[in-house]
Amino acid sequence: MARVLAREQLPQWSSTRDGRDRLDLLTDDVPVGARALRADRIVYHPGDTAARHYHVGCDHAFFGLEGSGLLHIGDEVHRLEPGGVIHVRAGEEHWAENDGDANFSFVELWAPPPEDTVWTEDDMCTWRRDA
Repeated sequence: MARVLAREQLPQWSSTRDGRDRLDLLTDDVPVGARALRADRIVYHPGDTAARHYHVGCDHAFFGLEGSGLLHIGDEVHRLEPGGVIHVRAGEEHWAENDGDANFSFVELWAPPPEDTVWTEDDMCTWRRDA
């Protein structure tokens, strides 16, 4: 049976590292019973950047929604724009950054859900749940 949730029912988070915002779409905190897929929507404000990391045991895809930004994958740098998709394989180090002066947002998809996230520098991204 399909589950329909309004935005207000979805967990919303703020980065403790910078100005990023996260809206959970399919996670353990969204009670729809999804087991094989995880997804969220991230907004990077001008100047926001994530810490270098990789995911264990899952592929990761980014689908551009608005604005544009950079996705670093290993030594390569790719621009993600609205409607574009970038695929990251399990174990590939990656991070995103907003190098522009407008918001940059995308949907992240993981399949299957990651077994772990490994931060590769003395930096990491953490989130606090918004009220």
